[in-house]
Amino acid sequence: MPSPLFADHSADRPPERETVEALITQARRLRGGLDAVRESTVDTSLATDPQLRWQRALCDLAVHHLDDLGGHLDQLREGLPTESADAPAAETEPPAAPPEPEPHERGSLLRRVGSAEWNLLTDEVSWSDELFAMFGRAPSDGPLTLDELPSLVHPEDQDGLATMVTDCLVDGRPIDGEVRIVRPDESLRTVHMVGEPVLDADGSTACMWAVLRDVSELRRSQQAVRETRDSLHRERQIAQTEHRLAVELQEAVLPPWRGSLRFPHGGPVALDLAGRYLPSGTRDLVGGDWYDALQLPDGTTLMSVGDLTGHGVTATSGMAMVLGALRGMAVAGHRPGPLMGFVNQLLDTAAQPALGSAVCGRFDPAARTLEWAQAGHPAPLLFRGGTGRALDPPEGVLLGATSGASYTQHTEQLEPGDLLVLHTDGLVPRRAQGADATHEGAERLLALAPRFAGTRGAQDCVRIVVEEFGTAEREDDACVLIARVGG
Repeated sequence: MPSPLFADHSADRPPERETVEALITQARRLRGGLDAVRESTVDTSLATDPQLRWQRALCDLAVHHLDDLGGHLDQLREGLPTESADAPAAETEPPAAPPEPEPHERGSLLRRVGSAEWNLLTDEVSWSDELFAMFGRAPSDGPLTLDELPSLVHPEDQDGLATMVTDCLVDGRPIDGEVRIVRPDESLRTVHMVGEPVLDADGSTACMWAVLRDVSELRRSQQAVRETRDSLHRERQIAQTEHRLAVELQEAVLPPWRGSLRFPHGGPVALDLAGRYLPSGTRDLVGGDWYDALQLPDGTTLMSVGDLTGHGVTATSGMAMVLGALRGMAVAGHRPGPLMGFVNQLLDTAAQPALGSAVCGRFDPAARTLEWAQAGHPAPLLFRGGTGRALDPPEGVLLGATSGASYTQHTEQLEPGDLLVLHTDGLVPRRAQGADATHEGAERLLALAPRFAGTRGAQDCVRIVVEEFGTAEREDDACVLIARVGG
């Protein structure tokens, strides 16, 4: 509450009532729009999603600012003079006044702002009713003098208050700072204090006035914004680190060869092999997809593609475990069917259980046969003479789905020039679900048969697949492995 000694200061021209009403209307529209945004951030995952927590904290902070703005504008409107009763009535009906605020909103700012004046000449102290309420004191208890005021201030803030008051009284500096007050009920409030000294005719300090505003809710909202922002930053750093680790692990495990590969080396009938990993539309999602080809000690060739559920380090580390098991057991001589059973048992008893699908084949160059098994995975596609078809799948459930599952295997007789395409189901965007999505991916691949027929090697076929599917916005990553049977 400014002292009357400031009455000689020139006052700014008060704003027009219509301008203030228009500002109040705009502020209420903004408040309504912000409420809609806040409702959209309410989600069951709010407690665990740092991005949502940060967004909600920002909304709460904006609410406090808008509520304060609305309270200031209400004050301004209430302080404006009403139009004279003698003023001529407008010819047209005036626009409807903006809706009045709810009772709990109206005056909420006034309850958070109080004023005080300490007269150094008469030792008289005056506090507004709002200031008594802010400090949790009854007016009958009387206001506190400047010497008594620190008794209600948090011990850590008492020196700061003493410095502000001394600078104001001795050096004539304005007060502008925050202190925490401890109310009689031991609750803590944060108060922003602004004030100035009032000088007498001799230039000496006669009194000091101050306006105190309770900013506890505002500071809590700002603290929530800082904490949720920091939490979000940490979560993003962790996610970036995990993504880098997942990529490095994936690159270390997937076949190191690029371009075509021929197995077995130096044999009369060889497989021309080429593969490619295709990342998801969201590159941050590194999944557990793999493709692999390995020449075995008996001269046969192991081929496999598969996919473990999940993303990140967990999925890629699980993929590394499964792929290592496949290679090791294939080298030990296990056939595709029993091999799938062992991998199923491995996932079922792993420390981090996971589900997965896979197809595993063993090509015998001497007989030109493919012995293969699958676990809930799309069947290999066989292209011959410019047309293609999916191989009839043997029985096999998802890996890790049930204990003791058995997997049968089929044998397919191949011919020179045959083309085999093994792929994971993430190759096609999932506009459909389940079997429909797998069928859609197979149909699109089978439609490439005429183009495959005109190629010279497996690598050219991989390029065709990438041209067809590489630009698609896939929800998941994918792998494709292509093998052409030599003459």
